[in-house]
Amino acid sequence: MRLVAVLGYSSAADAGSLHAVCAARLAAAERVPDPDAVLFSGAARHGGPASEAELMRASWHGADVPLHVDTAARTTAGNAAGVAALARELGATEVVIVTSSWHAPRARALVRAALAGSGAHVRSAPASGRPDGRTAARELACAVALPVMSVRARRGTRRSAP
Repeated sequence: MRLVAVLGYSSAADAGSLHAVCAARLAAAERVPDPDAVLFSGAARHGGPASEAELMRASWHGADVPLHVDTAARTTAGNAAGVAALARELGATEVVIVTSSWHAPRARALVRAALAGSGAHVRSAPASGRPDGRTAARELACAVALPVMSVRARRGTRRSAP
């Protein structure tokens, strides 16, 4: 059972619409072959009327498979917890994380930690694109905190660094 999990992305400027980074992730997810189910993960941001997850679901043009929405995830650790919960519920043997190439290593590590002991194989299908300077700096800082975030992910803690 292959679960494809698409991680959201937004900024204050795009409340209520898909950010270009999020749209690229959605397009990459639509190209993943043979999904059995798709999870869109991301909360409402910056006062927007809809969550990233709901916006992605409404824009989906991929395979006709069950679509799931996690609107609780506000951080990558939260994404990982939601992905792991659904993967376990569905009995997924493979989880494909779809996120930006610069975010994929951290997201993959957190989902692997959250799925520890499940036997599910985790891989990524990264969307293209480059981070801006601020986002690149945040990813670097989060990479330093990854060991702590991974421990929290194994425990199922949703609150952690972004």
